[in-house]
Amino acid sequence: MKMAKLSEATGVPVATIKFYIRAGLLQGGERSLPNQADYGDAHVQRLRLIRGLIEVGGLTVAASQRVIEAIDSDKPLAETFEIAQQTVSDELDQSSLDPAALSRIDELLSGWHYHSTNPGRLAAARVLTAFEAVGQHDERGWFKRYAEAALLAAEADVDELETRHGREAQAETVVIGTVLGDALFAALRRAAQEHVSSLRFSTPLTPENSAETVEDRS
Repeated sequence: MKMAKLSEATGVPVATIKFYIRAGLLQGGERSLPNQADYGDAHVQRLRLIRGLIEVGGLTVAASQRVIEAIDSDKPLAETFEIAQQTVSDELDQSSLDPAALSRIDELLSGWHYHSTNPGRLAAARVLTAFEAVGQHDERGWFKRYAEAALLAAEADVDELETRHGREAQAETVVIGTVLGDALFAALRRAAQEHVSSLRFSTPLTPENSAETVEDRS
């Protein structure tokens, strides 16, 4: 297909496609004439990946380029995971973090296998410090339950990864799962918060107020 058809198939403007090619995010098409090129299904799939990373995952073009290079490389999956995590995480200096907060995170993650410079460990320590600074304390296992939920999500990520065949397909799942998985987890948490809070704090529906409630929402 020509670039115009590629644009139509993906919803990405021609000018943007050309920009992605110049930026190294997308490979050029196969030249059919000096000023024309043909594109295939691989270009459609890659453009959808790029849109997901940038428009949904919130990555910059430079960050997207870095993770796409990791997908296309022959790097081990563990290294691809590391690149994906670094891409979606703030770069933090461990020396700038509260040692007590880091120790509490290590206690929280006891038994887990992770490097001391893991961006999640560092970010969690910074968040813990912020919680305490505004007077929010863990009274009922708040943070431990977060860790348990994170572990379940990570297991789901790797379980899904193991269903993919071939290094490139697995690497793409690593990147998508890391970048879009963050967005999905946050979105589902929003819905879950409304569900749980409505069960605990909303006025229970009765035959007398159910009709009024429906009208109020319409």
